[in-house]
Amino acid sequence: MRHSWRRRPGRGSVAPPAWVDAPGARLPVLFVNTPVAPPLGADTWVHAQIMRGLDRSTHELHARCARGPAEDPTPTYRAFQDIPDVHLRSLNLGPELTQQAGVVGKARALVATLPAIAGLAGLALYVRRHRIPVIHTSDRPRDAAACVLLARLTGARSVIHVHVGWAEWMSPLLQRSLRRADALVAVSEFVARTLDDSGHDPARTHVVLNAIDPAAWVPGLDRDATRRELDIADGAPVVLTVCRLFPGKGPSELIRALAKVRTEHPDVRLLIVGGEMASGYARELADLAAELGLADNVVLTGRRSDVARLMAAADVYAMPSLGEPFGLVFVEAMAMRLPVVALDSGGAPEIVEHGRTGLLCAPGDVDQLATNLCELIAGPERRARMGALGRQRVEEHFTIGRMARDMAGTYRAVLAGRASEPRRGP
Repeated sequence: MRHSWRRRPGRGSVAPPAWVDAPGARLPVLFVNTPVAPPLGADTWVHAQIMRGLDRSTHELHARCARGPAEDPTPTYRAFQDIPDVHLRSLNLGPELTQQAGVVGKARALVATLPAIAGLAGLALYVRRHRIPVIHTSDRPRDAAACVLLARLTGARSVIHVHVGWAEWMSPLLQRSLRRADALVAVSEFVARTLDDSGHDPARTHVVLNAIDPAAWVPGLDRDATRRELDIADGAPVVLTVCRLFPGKGPSELIRALAKVRTEHPDVRLLIVGGEMASGYARELADLAAELGLADNVVLTGRRSDVARLMAAADVYAMPSLGEPFGLVFVEAMAMRLPVVALDSGGAPEIVEHGRTGLLCAPGDVDQLATNLCELIAGPERRARMGALGRQRVEEHFTIGRMARDMAGTYRAVLAGRASEPRRGP
């Protein structure tokens, strides 16, 4: 079936780029991602994987991001520059207003943003010249607003990828952009429900679950060497959590649960991996461990680049994160054949099957969290069985190819004016 796309006429409407979904036609898509500060965000990483996975015989890809100095490119530019067959150019939208403190800081950021207007105008001309009908960005306020504005200027469709649940703390700029976008792509059914509950039209909210490349995650990788490096005794059970360190990820609950686990497994070790979001929080966690007599059982490693090796050295992955939007790290742990302990909250139940690939418990139930950990630590055969099922689930449902195909279908549904498909998990 051929689908010609036309934006409904209205005040200020612009003739759309000429693109028809016909056999042999390649759909042009523009990705806009302009964060400049390290580390690379999960939202940008996901976009890079989608670009890698989209079929080039049916898609023509364009991307704009902040490049930064030639000698020290931004994390986004480094993530995009080696993706084949992408028309990549720099776009400077200035500093993000939401990251500036106080009225003076925001005023200075606004002045610094003014020269970027020319860049945005030039990009609008580029979109029309190359007949790009889809502009895809993330839920960063500045990029979301730019995407919606570009769509209005060019007649393209704006698609905002929503990586967190809708909440009142979102900036007014982002809230307006989400309501004015042509389509929203939620990373989980949980995120989609938060959008529905906040009044967004469910028909224009599509769900595309995140994914990884399973081949990049090798179970058992350097397990013995890594355990020796961390001074972990042979046979000592290791629980691992990898996250940005802030209370919502649940590291303090894990430490409290570990105090109960240690009564049955005195040599248990908890590895807490990740950098702080707020200065001093790692110290608070270390103090809590010492207060509970766990100073020798809890290791805070800080941010590490060898997460796969650390997962290979572990026996259980645990992250009692409240309202986790998706949880890519759960997928990574499953790919490493680790059983997962998480909360029955947010997007975690869409990834972790309770009793098959891991164990879930109610938020705030530290006793059950400890029980789940003890059950898995005491059952190596059960861990192995759950780990195998987890790896199988990742290979069947959480691959980059699947994610790219789902996104391609979403683009075409948006252009054809079709509502989102009935939602269902993998």
